Amino acid sequence: MSNSDSFPKPSSNGPGGMRQPAAAPRVNAPVRPPQSPAAAGAPSAPGQTAQRPPAPGQRPQMPGQRPATPGPRPGQGAPGLVKPAPKAKVRRARLLVSKVDPWSVLKMAFLLSVALGIVTVVAAIVLWTVLDLTGIFDQVDSLLGTLAGSEGGGFELKKVASLGQVASFATIIAVVNVVLLTALSMLSAVLYNISATLVGGIGVTLTDD
Repeated sequence: MSNSDSFPKPSSNGPGGMRQPAAAPRVNAPVRPPQSPAAAGAPSAPGQTAQRPPAPGQRPQMPGQRPATPGPRPGQGAPGLVKPAPKAKVRRARLLVSKVDPWSVLKMAFLLSVALGIVTVVAAIVLWTVLDLTGIFDQVDSLLGTLAGSEGGGFELKKVASLGQVASFATIIAVVNVVLLTALSMLSAVLYNISATLVGGIGVTLTDD
């Protein structure tokens, strides 16, 4: 005899009174432990870079904060600064004037003497004009008349030293000075060259400012 309990019993839940087989039991997948992006070494989301773990004694970096760049060490200079160049030493050069060109001395002496002659003539004219404007000539005439008495007659200094006579005299002196100064300068250059061959010349020291 067969046991009636071993056969499946019809169920009224399904169509036709047939009992549907029970669903297979679900097996849960193993749950992985959560990992932080810094520990995993990979970005957690696209477009984000991996963050390094904070060093000991350093504050953790907040999300969205730019990483701080390490500054220069105390013993190192700031980048981009150029050290000033050392100050150059003053150079000195000792030279000897062993020879002077007589022709160059002649030209320079002639020009300087001409300039001095022009200054002499102008100074004489200006001086005579100042004496005339201040009344010095009249005072000198009255003084000479007082000393000579009435028998000496009237004496006028302007007739003896007029402006034309003073200018002519100053011009003659200027021309003589031009000739004398030029000749003496030329002679001095020749004598210096002769003396320099014996003693070596005049020493001159040149330095940089």
